[in-house]
Amino acid sequence: MLLFFQKIARASLGILHRPLARAFGPVENPLNHLGALIIFFCWIVLISGIWLLIFFHTSVSGAFESVEYLTHEQWYLGGIMRSLHRYASDAAILALFVHIVKEFAFDTYRLKRWFSWVTGVPLVWMLFTLGITGYWLVWDELAQYVAITSAELLDRIPIFTDSMAGNFLIESALSDRFFTLMAFLHLVGLPIFLVFGIWLHVFRLSRPAINPPRRLMAGTLLCMLVLSFVFPAVSQDKANLAQATQAVNLDWFYLHAYPLVQQWSPGYVWLLLVGISCVICFAPWLPPGKIAEPAIVDLDNCNGCQRCADDCPFGAIQMQPRSDGANYDQEAVVDADLCTRCGICVGACPTATPFRTRGDLVPGIDLPELTAADLRKTINSVAATLSGDYRILSFSCSGSTTAATLKKAGEAVVELKCMGQLPPPFLDYVLSRDLADAILMTGCSDGRCRYRFGTHWTEDRVTRKRDPRLRRRIDESRICRAWQDLPHYQGNVQKQLATLRASLRDSSDSNEEPAA
Repeated sequence: MLLFFQKIARASLGILHRPLARAFGPVENPLNHLGALIIFFCWIVLISGIWLLIFFHTSVSGAFESVEYLTHEQWYLGGIMRSLHRYASDAAILALFVHIVKEFAFDTYRLKRWFSWVTGVPLVWMLFTLGITGYWLVWDELAQYVAITSAELLDRIPIFTDSMAGNFLIESALSDRFFTLMAFLHLVGLPIFLVFGIWLHVFRLSRPAINPPRRLMAGTLLCMLVLSFVFPAVSQDKANLAQATQAVNLDWFYLHAYPLVQQWSPGYVWLLLVGISCVICFAPWLPPGKIAEPAIVDLDNCNGCQRCADDCPFGAIQMQPRSDGANYDQEAVVDADLCTRCGICVGACPTATPFRTRGDLVPGIDLPELTAADLRKTINSVAATLSGDYRILSFSCSGSTTAATLKKAGEAVVELKCMGQLPPPFLDYVLSRDLADAILMTGCSDGRCRYRFGTHWTEDRVTRKRDPRLRRRIDESRICRAWQDLPHYQGNVQKQLATLRASLRDSSDSNEEPAA
């Protein structure tokens, strides 16, 4: 059942991915920067909110008039700021929803990733609470509806002695202190907790991306500015507690649960919302995933170079003072509670070289599930099946649709836990030992890697931008990297194979001597 829903989610994201990939390209595709975009939208909300606060009157009589002044009389700045505030808030919720769906679809919320998933649930509640308190401050008919319905929901929680809804029965029951309290919660109290929650959400990640690419920031901001001019945010009629609101235009981004309060009792609405939150919190263990052994360090081969710690996407490796008396300052220590068993650390280890002939192939750090020695043996075994004039050995992430497609097409495929697990010397080994004529590397597209940096680090190592680098003696043109976007993945991999074979054929033809 879980796989069925994940398959539907991936297909839905694929439909969304096509136009976005064409418009923004793979690097700046918004789907690859959802978390950073949410933070960027929050910055827009904060900056625009500060400007609105300068002119906002925290009183029953002045709240609505001050917002109207900003919207109409100061439309050239105040009105634009209000619209930006509104559209950035809605965009944050939209990006949040897609972010949750994406993490679920690609199964990156389970096992050692559970902490970020679970700490994201309070962030969702805080974002919605921030948006809802913002609607109260406008004090139009929608604000009246939101205030009364929210009060009915809060009254259902058995911690308040007096009825909160009673404050909205008549005008005289509502005081200026209410707006002062709402302004404090909306602009000071909740944002502080939100900032702390975001830090808690990402602090177990190495190099968390909190800023999207500049062009993407500029593009989304420009889109919201255009919307602000074309469809400015405006208030509804002023709130009047002497009469009940008959019809309001809801913001379905934030208020989709509010109509349920009119149909059900507030208790049932709470049961639904808390129930959904609990299901989301326990989702990483429904069903429990299989946990493999963490990466292991062999001090006899560890020289304390720190590359594994630098490349670990989850901060699971720390460098500590040497404990074995060897002539090195540091040693790598793996935190099993943080290790995701991706093998990226093995790809970063300079001692993970298949050319070792004396003794066993045991690098400074290794993955028990697929050791470097096992990988060399697999490469030799798979390469032995190659035949013909243009032999291509493919490397692919384990269990990916691409690996299955290549195998079905009869290609020779070596599967890895993550493409970042492959040390560059293994590419040198394949080509210099003539095990294959060329190599095809397939994996997750940039920004879509299940282990965050696997594709990125591999690309940098092959292009000699990051240690351990591919040796200069290897012709980089014989190594094809097919980091494809999901909707075009299989088709582009087949194209890459055809192009690579054509390149080998052309190279072979050019090297032949002309007939006498």
